[in-house]
Amino acid sequence: MTDFKRVFIDTAPIIYFLENSSLYMEPMRKFFTRCMNEHIQIVTSVLTVEEYLVLPYSNSKIEYVDNFKRFIEYMNIEVVGIDSTIAEQGAKIRGQYKNFKAMDALQIATAIVKKCDMFFTNDKQLRQEKELPCMTMEDI
Repeated sequence: MTDFKRVFIDTAPIIYFLENSSLYMEPMRKFFTRCMNEHIQIVTSVLTVEEYLVLPYSNSKIEYVDNFKRFIEYMNIEVVGIDSTIAEQGAKIRGQYKNFKAMDALQIATAIVKKCDMFFTNDKQLRQEKELPCMTMEDI
């Protein structure tokens, strides 16, 4: 892993961790332990909240909702709302990278506007964006 002090985390890594992914649980545990030990600020957006909670709500798994909220609080994750500055940055990103989905562009835009020095996802396509270094599961 590279050096960073403020990392934006996309939805997939949180899902891997909270749902005990057999493939990614150990790397995710190491990642979150490192963030705690090195006082790395984790940032995400309200889009992550929405994306993560869809399945628990649709399956009436309220314990997953509660677990997610406790995790966000315990890890002191900064959850950022989407405002017009982030929306405009997202539009710039989508203008430059034609195949980026709106949600992905807004996630990256949030990381840029909030001055993160790393974007952590498992969507390798997002590595195309060059303003912000991008880390995927294979980098851990």
